[in-house]
Amino acid sequence: MRDDDARYEAVSSRDARFDGEFFFAVVTTGIYCRPSCPAVTPKRVNVRFFVSAAAAQAAGFRACRRCRPDAVPGSAEWNVRADLVGRAMRFIGDGVVDREGVGGLARRLGYSARQVQRQLTAELGAGPVALARARRAHTARVLLQTTDLPVTELAFAAGFASIRQFNDTMREIYAGTPSELRAAAAGRRGRAGAPSQGAGGGGRSAPGGIALRLAYRGPYATAEIFDFLQVRAVPGVEEVRGSHGTRTYRRTLRLTYGSGIAEVDEPTGPRTRKRPPAGLVCPAARGADGGWLECRLRLTDLRDLSTAVQRMRRLFDLDADPYAVAERLGADPTLGPLVAARPGLRSPGAADPEELAVRIVLGGPPARAAELVRAYGKPLDAVDGGLTHLFPTPGELTGEEVAEPVRTLCTALADGTVVLDAGADRYAAERALAALPGVGAKAAAYIRMRALGDPDIGDSGGAGEGGPAGERAVAGAWRPWGAYAVHHLWRAGLLPAGELSVGELSGCAGALPGRAEEAGRGWEAAPVAVAAPVG
Repeated sequence: MRDDDARYEAVSSRDARFDGEFFFAVVTTGIYCRPSCPAVTPKRVNVRFFVSAAAAQAAGFRACRRCRPDAVPGSAEWNVRADLVGRAMRFIGDGVVDREGVGGLARRLGYSARQVQRQLTAELGAGPVALARARRAHTARVLLQTTDLPVTELAFAAGFASIRQFNDTMREIYAGTPSELRAAAAGRRGRAGAPSQGAGGGGRSAPGGIALRLAYRGPYATAEIFDFLQVRAVPGVEEVRGSHGTRTYRRTLRLTYGSGIAEVDEPTGPRTRKRPPAGLVCPAARGADGGWLECRLRLTDLRDLSTAVQRMRRLFDLDADPYAVAERLGADPTLGPLVAARPGLRSPGAADPEELAVRIVLGGPPARAAELVRAYGKPLDAVDGGLTHLFPTPGELTGEEVAEPVRTLCTALADGTVVLDAGADRYAAERALAALPGVGAKAAAYIRMRALGDPDIGDSGGAGEGGPAGERAVAGAWRPWGAYAVHHLWRAGLLPAGELSVGELSGCAGALPGRAEEAGRGWEAAPVAVAAPVG
């Protein structure tokens, strides 16, 4: 949405579809908000619009305490875009600026620091330092409201270089000192008798770790994504507890400063924000407008918090835009009924891209990957239920005793021939993977879709530039949401499980009534035409 008048219409109707896509600020109050903020709509003359929260903060506006604009899902645009800005935003979300500075970000992108600064400022109204600062401030707010950590320890855990910088930033963005923000959160919990309703963080310190709420926009097909992860869970690294409807997905995480265990609960009922009266909301915005997944993180080093959150968001595809996906795919005669039947179906990503690549190339059932974990993975200091190990790094899988093609893949990952980090060049990574002996084009395309979180696979897996004309026409009509189309087709049984080549699907529409009933049967087979689901 590029037109300011259209943006103001979205603000006037409190349209949650655009939360995270843009922000608005009110010059008379000095506050910036998300489009769905329930406060009284300000006059148009007093409103300014920003592409990012960091840009609003850089312009001197403070975050609204009522709608918490810093806690909205990220923009789906950064998942789609493969240019410098899209890659930079994914790197910043993964904490590269905090760990390596702007110079490190520029080196990873292959541009000069000046070029990166200029491009981000031109498009987002804020440079990499300001964007990373906004990320640190949000992490600090979550820690203040969910843990009892001393403020000094908390500041460094959030990534701030000094206590003074931390205090100044929190006052500037949230109009309060860290102590005041913590006291206000405790007061809200006391009055409500329950965790606060903000989508960015829970309101309690949980014995099982830092309690968070991972926000998403629009409808979310929770059962389907838990089904997907459960059948692929590698024993020792992942497990799913509980029965259908009340499951908890758990896994170990290898992080920059240490390790961790993440838990995400399957919602037992609708979890959506309270909406304004129907008369205040445009008809197109009514219905499921987002909610959250309950998450707990137990980390050996709290400096890894924001990185761990981003990795779980990618795994559960929480920054997706289901409205844009439905608008594009819903017009297709084959996909339209499937999209209507399963609104909010997601394309799961990966918590660790290199781990997923190894699992895909290894092939076989999850038990086969578990053997690799037991032989080469690092044991946890203490077993936690079914979680016993961290998945081995590529460097630990380059020995002669490791079977091909896993050894070749891990050697390429370890020496940098193949790069699968958050902001990697997706096309270059896919080409490098496909060129490795024993990997091939299909596995490379699947790794690109999941490990690199690419929603646009219309030119991969035989369905793109080099595929037959019929395939190109079908896949091109789905761009840039080809990954979601593939998941709908897998789920309905219209595409063999793990197959990314769409073929002549234009003639499949008539088969939908009978095949749609097969949802959940057969699609969980091999992700890349191997013997059983691993990735």
